[in-house]
Order: sequence, then structure tokens, then C-alpha cells
Amino acid sequence: MTAISPTQPSNDKGSENDITFRWKYIILPVSLLLLSIVLTAYFYHLLPPEVAYRFSNGVPDSWIGRGAIAVWLLIPQFIIILMAYAFVRMAIMSMRNISTEGTPLKKVLPVMGNMVILPQVILIFAMLDVFLYNAYQIRLIPLWVFALIIMVLGAIILGIFFIQTIRQFRRLHSKSLQE
Repeated sequence: MTAISPTQPSNDKGSENDITFRWKYIILPVSLLLLSIVLTAYFYHLLPPEVAYRFSNGVPDSWIGRGAIAVWLLIPQFIIILMAYAFVRMAIMSMRNISTEGTPLKKVLPVMGNMVILPQVILIFAMLDVFLYNAYQIRLIPLWVFALIIMVLGAIILGIFFIQTIRQFRRLHSKSLQE
């Protein structure tokens, strides 16, 4: 049994490829959660005891207590944060056994953790729509129109990112074949 001195290089693959969790991997979902909490705190005292939350042809058809709506609008935000954290942790665990040095794999972690903001933005819009209607009788554009806009923009942004990543991998692969 031989001891490894601190001056000797380790043969462990993970030491050169140490990937750890960083808050930047989930900063956007956390920021949107904080925004949701601020919006809820601001509008809560402006809401009537019974809040309209579902609309048919612009007219409210479902009502719920203001405490319940605040909780039900924030719970999915917390679940999204937990999902983002879990995605990043699983990706980090799966990358520990492969060499990411010189590859764009480390750039994927912030995208994986932060792309959950797409449904989160839609939830915040729905929250704002409910709050504005009940506090000021103002309706925003229909939720389905906003959701469609967000999904198309998200697909375009993610598509551009993944095309760039695939190109980087192809360049690395062609360099390794030439050597």
C-alpha cells in the first residue's frame, strides 16, 4: 500500500476534471422566484378576499381565496428551482467520469439549469395577469398567446446554442482525427 504525497500528481481522472455546483447554473430561475415573491408581496394586500383566477371570454368564472392563490402560484416556482438544481447535479455527476477539458461541455451546465425559466416566465405572466385583474381590473394579452411567444423564442435561443455547441464538438473531433 503506497501513500500519495501532495506533490505527486494523482491518477484520478476527476481531479483534473473537477466540476462542482455553481449558483450561476441556476441563477435565472432563482431570480425569477425572487421576482415572484416580490410580486406576491406587493399585490397581496391589493387583492380582494376572493380572487378570480380563471377566465372565459374575458369574464372570471373561477374564484379562490387570496392566500390560496398566492400559495398555488408560488409552489410551482419552488418545484422548478428544485428541478433545475436536480438537473444540474445529475449532469455534474455524469460528467465527472469523462474529460471535459477543451470541450464545450461545461457551457452546457448553465444552459441546462437556466432553461427551466421558459415555463417559469409563463407562470409569472399568469400570476401577474391574475393579480392585475383582481387589483386593477386590467387584463393582459391571452395567456396562450404569451406562452406561444415564449416557446418560440426559447426554441430559437436554445437552437442557436445547441448548433454552436455541436459545431464546437465537430471541430474538436476533426482536430483529434488530424492528430
